[in-house]
Amino acid sequence: MKKIQMVDLKGQYEQIKTVVNNSIQEVLETTTFINGPKVHEFQKNLENYLGVKHVIPCANGTDALQIAMMGLGLKPGDEVITADFTFAATVEVIALLNLTPVLVDVNPDDFNINIEAVKKAITPKTKAIVPVHLFGQCANMEALMDLAKEHNLYVIEDNAQGIGAKYTNSKGEKAMSGTIGHVASTSFFPSKNLGCYGDGGAIFTNDDDLAHTLRGIVNLGMYERYHHDVVGVNSRLDSIQAAVLDAKLPHLDKYNNARRNAARAYNKVFANHPNITTPKTVNGCESICDTCDCHVFHQYTLKIENADRDALVKHLNSKGIPCGVYYPIPLHKQKAYLDSRYDEANFKVTNQLVKEVISLPMHTELDNEQIAFITETIIDFVDNN
Repeated sequence: MKKIQMVDLKGQYEQIKTVVNNSIQEVLETTTFINGPKVHEFQKNLENYLGVKHVIPCANGTDALQIAMMGLGLKPGDEVITADFTFAATVEVIALLNLTPVLVDVNPDDFNINIEAVKKAITPKTKAIVPVHLFGQCANMEALMDLAKEHNLYVIEDNAQGIGAKYTNSKGEKAMSGTIGHVASTSFFPSKNLGCYGDGGAIFTNDDDLAHTLRGIVNLGMYERYHHDVVGVNSRLDSIQAAVLDAKLPHLDKYNNARRNAARAYNKVFANHPNITTPKTVNGCESICDTCDCHVFHQYTLKIENADRDALVKHLNSKGIPCGVYYPIPLHKQKAYLDSRYDEANFKVTNQLVKEVISLPMHTELDNEQIAFITETIIDFVDNN
């Protein structure tokens, strides 16, 4: 059995080596390293893939989220509601802009932001909601957009983990993740479903005026060289990273299907185990249907109940099986984001999840032998400890 990787970027690269190398070589030979043709080609191709009017590439996913908020003109003191159970970058940019983060609990099954908690958190100071499409599936965007319309709020999708997923509303209408809110951000960190070989990110919107503002912000506030029309930042996707992403984009659906197949294989083995809860799709399905398009499994995350999750992590590592705990500490308990307004009673789900969740190896190159070894090792430990 080949060595198990949490994310097998080398194995994936070997499958697309020629096209990636040729794409990078083209940039090297033209020496158009910043804002070169490859950036614009990738931008257009991603717009077509998503069915969104505007993709604004930038340097990384955190910048993308910050720039989205800057483009909306949010002011210091404005409240921004987001999920407590997510990576710190989501709340970090809120704080950096002197906005007021308002953290709320998540759902116990799909791990996404809880709609009732959002409703309770809305105040006259609330200006935006940031749903995080955690682990690869969309939050309840229909309900969030209805709330936003009712209270005149912006919805900023944090799509760093969800690219390629589709959301189906109550009418059966489908839309790609990141294209439903007023604006969205994504990350092209190497381990993402669509990842480059360095750092990269992008912002999506269907709003022409907002797109114009965002393009100025990412480029030091310039639309014309040395004419700074808005306060901006230096956040551009370099051409080599765009070349890698453009080479990988045609494979994204295949990659996401491979992840779904791996998740199905995991689910089949873990099904009905009393101490192991497998991931639920956004519609609450117990399994991953043959036509599933709502989950792209950036992470495959179990809940380990009535067993020692931390001991399991150590055991897996001792067997050469990498794993992750996403996330071990709720944001409302992080030193940087402590706030006396928070009541522990409002974070029951998150406080429980951080004790139970474990994410298993998930990537496009997982094979049946590896999955069998991983699942057997987990079940053996849980059954005997």
